[in-house]
Amino acid sequence: MAGPLAGVLVADFSRILAGPYATMLLADMGAEVVKVEGPRGDDTRTWMPPTRGETSTYYLGVNRGKRSIALDLRDPDDVGVARELARRADVVIENLRPGGMAKYGLDYETVSATNPGVVYSSISGFGSGAGAHVPGYDLMVQAISGLMDLTGDPDGPPYRAGISVFDVMAGNHAVIGILAALRHRDATGDGQHVEVNLLSSALTGLVNHSSAWAAGGVVPHRMGNAHPSVFPYEPLETADDDLIVTAANDGQFRKLCEVLGLDGVADDPRFARNADRTENRDVLRPILVAKLKEKTAVEWFDLLVEAGVPCGPIQSIDGGFAMAERFGLEPILSVGEGDRAVPTTRHPIRFSETPAVYELPPPELDEHGSELREWLSGGGDR
Repeated sequence: MAGPLAGVLVADFSRILAGPYATMLLADMGAEVVKVEGPRGDDTRTWMPPTRGETSTYYLGVNRGKRSIALDLRDPDDVGVARELARRADVVIENLRPGGMAKYGLDYETVSATNPGVVYSSISGFGSGAGAHVPGYDLMVQAISGLMDLTGDPDGPPYRAGISVFDVMAGNHAVIGILAALRHRDATGDGQHVEVNLLSSALTGLVNHSSAWAAGGVVPHRMGNAHPSVFPYEPLETADDDLIVTAANDGQFRKLCEVLGLDGVADDPRFARNADRTENRDVLRPILVAKLKEKTAVEWFDLLVEAGVPCGPIQSIDGGFAMAERFGLEPILSVGEGDRAVPTTRHPIRFSETPAVYELPPPELDEHGSELREWLSGGGDR
């Protein structure tokens, strides 16, 4: 069964993470994605270890479902191939520095002149205005946006998140924008330019912290694993390992107290409402921990979840996959056949009628170059 984006042709001029992640999601949903790479290939092909065989697992993680063609955009013939691909595409996506595609005649204005229905998505670090000259990397944006200032112990140094969180977020925002623009094109026939930048994605992604500043004039600072507005909502000690307990409303807190055998605590005026618990967290925390230390984190997990109290043990990533397996989420599947088969993480969205498709493993550099050149030189639209 074809995915929901079957028939949509995506010309992918992006590299590294935000753009390739977006186009992988589009490919999962059935779009035909042509990955345009320079002669040396996407940078992430060399980002190793770890590897699977001799291939970077970083590259493998964001490039399934695509066909690869290597084009040297300094070569007039290759530029011609790239322009023809863009002319035929429903979607063009790129993440060069703003203005970088113009010197190849691959910018939105030039492409849309011959392809007025194109949905053209640009991903940058800091937008196409005054920040256009600044190169955009996730770690830079984690620092500039305030995320690093919010991450770590209160008296310790700021830390980066364990993943390139804003690259992934910007990739998701690009997909949302592309889908909305395709809907507009279906209604009007008109394409448009969809711009996403990492800093804007970061600021909207900081959600409650961004609102604290924008709406309240409050500059939040790092609190370790504590939450500024909710308690308990952090790791708490048990008989062995820490357990994340997120009793985020009064009902959940009452259930927590019932399971722990803390009679009367939920009715204590100091802890009756979330605002009270947050203000008196230093008093309440040792009361909870004294009870939690009577059982292990896994024992409490089963008891609390059964009672409807959100919680979870702190695990390494293999434990996360194991938990997903336990819950029937089938997090890993294999794409490709024989020696080319690659284990990969399942697409995050479940469609009841048009499920995700997993037809192509991450391509070798220029693996489909010959057939794509022949197709693009043949004239016609598809």
